[in-house]
Amino acid sequence: MSYVILEPDKKIRVGKIICVGQNYKKHIEELKSTKSKDPLIFMKPSTSILHEDDPIILPDFSEEVHHETELALLIGKLAKNIPAGKWTDYVKGAGIALDLTLRDVQNEAKKNGHPWTICKGFDGSCPLSKFIPLHNIKDIQNLRIQLYVNNVLRQDGFSGDMIWTVDELLVFISKIFTLEPGDLILTGTPEGVGKLKSGDQLRATISEVGAVHFEVK
Repeated sequence: MSYVILEPDKKIRVGKIICVGQNYKKHIEELKSTKSKDPLIFMKPSTSILHEDDPIILPDFSEEVHHETELALLIGKLAKNIPAGKWTDYVKGAGIALDLTLRDVQNEAKKNGHPWTICKGFDGSCPLSKFIPLHNIKDIQNLRIQLYVNNVLRQDGFSGDMIWTVDELLVFISKIFTLEPGDLILTGTPEGVGKLKSGDQLRATISEVGAVHFEVK
């Protein structure tokens, strides 16, 4: 069963994982991409989840697996057409996610106008931390997001730099998808994404949320 752990030790089964692409201006620039009119949405299956004791296994059908560190939100109750300013009524917790991306596969898909399913949804593409209750966070738009690879800082950004705020994302997403308890929302990554290699040690942190460690095999 694919699940998240909501501290202290409650296991919650995950339904769908809805992800937001290119939600930070500098990340768009580093990919040499352009800002979309609306939030760029894609999905991962729940089978993509890894927990901290699980190693990251680099798939043999890609030569360029990139890390993308993100704030993740856990939906706590059924939600459709969330009104502006009411998102906290529907979010139960927050955690850290790594949106692992097969950049070479993604670039080929973009070039040919194909879907991103393989490059974003492969097994093990969504390593997660434990989640904390939302009420433990003072300001969701004032969190520092960092990733260290082999003790070297790779990513360093702030949730306040999101193009679309958490409030705006939940309003937009809930118009399109009915959100159910156990669904996850990944809110986008700041700049500094890069390639992983076997043996890398990862430490991702988000202020007020916590830290998570992963080893690449």
